[in-house]
Amino acid sequence: SVWINEDNSVGVKDNGRGIPVDMHKKEGVSALEVVMTKIGAGGKFDKDSYKVSGGLHGVGVSCVNALSEHLHAIVHRDGKVYEQEYARGKALYPVKETGTCTENGTQVTFKPDHQIFDQREYNYSTLANRLRELAFLNKGITIHFEDKREQDDEGNNLSEIFHSDEGLP
Repeated sequence: SVWINEDNSVGVKDNGRGIPVDMHKKEGVSALEVVMTKIGAGGKFDKDSYKVSGGLHGVGVSCVNALSEHLHAIVHRDGKVYEQEYARGKALYPVKETGTCTENGTQVTFKPDHQIFDQREYNYSTLANRLRELAFLNKGITIHFEDKREQDDEGNNLSEIFHSDEGLP
């Protein structure tokens, strides 16, 4: 799921295994913090982790974090919920356990840094087109997209669902 919030922050939630949160032996902080703050630390370097990738190996989320005035990560993993927030790429506090859950996955909400970007409003059509492409490139995936800034004539948020059974394997 991908959504644009009223304040032009963007949320992304998946139903994957959840980013690991255990202590990273080499870095001395949680694996989540390493993934969010170190370029090249993502799981895509493990050849078995991803069959298809739409981004650069280990660059995506750490760059988003560095270019965001605020980023909030929530991880659902192994029956527990973990959270950590960042400001301009720096952790505001260590990863903390905040609850329990029955699902796995990661949710990230970020807001572009006004000190870096003059234009911080997202274009619905641009994002919708890219998500449509990703659904085609990742056969069988379903992507829900919602814009909470705009409503249709019936008062519902603008939204689309992208899915391709015939996309690339």
